[in-house]
Amino acid sequence: MTEAWVETQVLDGRVCIELSGEIDLDNAAAVQEEINAVVGNEVAAVVVDLTRLSYLDSAGLRVLFQLGERMRVLQMELELVVPSRSPVRRVIELSGLSPVARMLFDDPPPPRGWGVP
Repeated sequence: MTEAWVETQVLDGRVCIELSGEIDLDNAAAVQEEINAVVGNEVAAVVVDLTRLSYLDSAGLRVLFQLGERMRVLQMELELVVPSRSPVRRVIELSGLSPVARMLFDDPPPPRGWGVP
């Protein structure tokens, strides 16, 4: 069984989510549940950092598409951080997620207060 970790933090009304490990059919539903538990209707935006995610299959993409659609319906912003060193960058680039999420493909510093090494 593959493992994925979901770490969350709320900063200035934004939910910051860091995904790491591998997201596939075995664990996508559990990852989706963890994300849904922290993304309430009162947040202004959601930032998902994929820097430390090492694998993402179609089930993992579905998690991101569902989150993007939820944010669109709630009129909230979704940003995906996918820097050049991210192993899943090419999958994200080809996925067609850009209509539901703003892509941050540069290598920005992590959000203030975020504990990414």
